[in-house]
Amino acid sequence: MIRSPLRRSRRLTAATLAITASMFLASCADNSSSGGGESAESGSSLKIGMVNEQPDPGTPTKGGTLTFSGYAAVTSLDPAKVQIAGSAGGSELGAIYDVLMRYDPIEQTFVPQLAQSLEPSSDSKTWTLKLRDGVKFSDGTTLDSKAVVDSINRYVTNKGPQSSLWAAKVASMDAPDASTVIFNLVDPWTGIQSMLSTGPGMIVAPTAQQGDQFTPIGAGAFTLEKFTPNEELLLNARPDYYGGAPNIDQLKLISIVGAQPTAEALKSGGIDAAYMRTLTPILDLIENGNPGFIDIPSLGYIANVNMAEGRPGSDLRVRQAMALAIDPETLNTRVNNGKGLPGQEIFQDTSRWHNDVATTGIDPAKAKELLDQAKADGFDGKVTYVAIQEPSAQATALGVQAMLNAVGFDVQIDYVTGAGDLIKRLYVDRDFDMSSGAASLPEADPFERLYTSTKSGGRNNITGYSDAEMDSLLDKLGVATTDEDKKAVLAQIQERANETVPWIVWGNVPNLVVWNENVHGLQENIDSMILFDEAWKN
Repeated sequence: MIRSPLRRSRRLTAATLAITASMFLASCADNSSSGGGESAESGSSLKIGMVNEQPDPGTPTKGGTLTFSGYAAVTSLDPAKVQIAGSAGGSELGAIYDVLMRYDPIEQTFVPQLAQSLEPSSDSKTWTLKLRDGVKFSDGTTLDSKAVVDSINRYVTNKGPQSSLWAAKVASMDAPDASTVIFNLVDPWTGIQSMLSTGPGMIVAPTAQQGDQFTPIGAGAFTLEKFTPNEELLLNARPDYYGGAPNIDQLKLISIVGAQPTAEALKSGGIDAAYMRTLTPILDLIENGNPGFIDIPSLGYIANVNMAEGRPGSDLRVRQAMALAIDPETLNTRVNNGKGLPGQEIFQDTSRWHNDVATTGIDPAKAKELLDQAKADGFDGKVTYVAIQEPSAQATALGVQAMLNAVGFDVQIDYVTGAGDLIKRLYVDRDFDMSSGAASLPEADPFERLYTSTKSGGRNNITGYSDAEMDSLLDKLGVATTDEDKKAVLAQIQERANETVPWIVWGNVPNLVVWNENVHGLQENIDSMILFDEAWKN
């Protein structure tokens, strides 16, 4: 038996910080309309699920190359160095490594992928993973329990983006035989399922790491042909993949800059599939008849308000005034031509986690009253709003400035030239009063990102928000094991958020994984990730 204690690590290295920040920016930087004409639909008509469903295509056609344009270019092929998400390398690395578990968003359940099964104990404190027979890495070595334990230990040791929560939740791993891994947890936790469908569940071969040299060797359906960071990833099909040789011969993974050029490339046949986050092209492609899958993560369009000592947001009255003054409907009109998904609730009615807790509402008079109280205690009303110098971010910034100034704030907008500058201001220097962002809580399991972005001292908590009662609720959410119990705690979190304003919620942003009508067999995973092992073109 192999028994592996997991060391806890709370340090956030600069490299991991950049990874986490990059995912954050990928989740929110392109959250609005980009022009390009009217569509027959609006964001408010969108629901999570398939659009333009295809009829039975018949027998798969073998051969050819499938080209997929992701949201952000791939920078690394090491799962321990990439925030695994649909917007940031998840689909690309999943083609090489596959995942132990997969989330089926249609059935709203986790299903085995490389694993044969994953079963909890009656108290959900012990989870037993069974591996399939005959699964091999692309170098011919066997994917066994020792490989799983070693790969996850490597992920934690190298401080992968999800490693701190894993280390806090998983006490140890046992490998009693070659096909079994037992996860011994600190507390009851169902989130291990989502973890094993993302970064920690992408198992690297024992031969992948040789000293400082890392080679991308996985058990996925494809192997590396060529990798040019930030430009192109070419993968060849594996004839010995456990599920059978893929239908396509080659997978070409790129990232076209800009949503409209991406949509045009899809329509012209220059690419076969894409990940989209910009509303107008999304609505246009749906109207065009392109098949795809719509996902609507929660907390997709928010304001982060710095609560560090000496910052305006350290005064609760200031945050409350901001929340009461900024009307999401007005922002939606200015930024999205009225076609977006505005709202103040954490979980809109598109989410299975939606509850009936009322939000704070909009009340400029009350906002002015609270602001005047803060000014009476010495606050000068000045707020610096940091934004990227691009049209949608500018529209948001100007809308926020107008509504806050209308109740007595004095908002100055500080534009930065690009994503790297914004990452540094928000995540490294923490030099901001207010900025737009997103937490992008997945439907599969909102706990992880809610916890890391809201918990006192959380690795993604860039605002300095700290509230003992909220911490207690987050801990309670972490040990809830049924959807009913989770929904009850999430309703309490909404109530506490109304009182303490950890963020200011403006709405959500849809994602669309979209493909042309001659493409079939794409499989959805958690967080809009795609698996290509069954993909084909006719």
